[in-house]
Amino acid sequence: MPEQYAASDKRTGLEVTVTGEFPPHPEDRVRIARTSQLFTRLMSTILSTENETQRRERFLAIETQLEMADALIREDVDEVQRLMRQTMERMGISQEQLDEVMRRIIDQLGQGGGPGLPGPGE
Repeated sequence: MPEQYAASDKRTGLEVTVTGEFPPHPEDRVRIARTSQLFTRLMSTILSTENETQRRERFLAIETQLEMADALIREDVDEVQRLMRQTMERMGISQEQLDEVMRRIIDQLGQGGGPGLPGPGE
């Protein structure tokens, strides 16, 4: 029989219910409760955003972050890279700009430079 956990946000009254077969370990159950509560609070915060444009941008940002978390947990490197490129493009950063930043980082690391990094022979 499926179990249920309901999380609610006191500020707005929003409630999210998670139904499924939960693992028996108490720490897993604490994580289910904590994650459900965080998700509920996050949804409540976004839904209470008055400005429609900001609200849509916040939903999009959270959707992307959740997709990224899912891909990372599944260890799907290609999907992580795709999502990162998509996020950077939305921010107006082109692949060429990212490539240039990476070249500069690699050059600095190769020379032993960079803030907080020891130089050759140090």
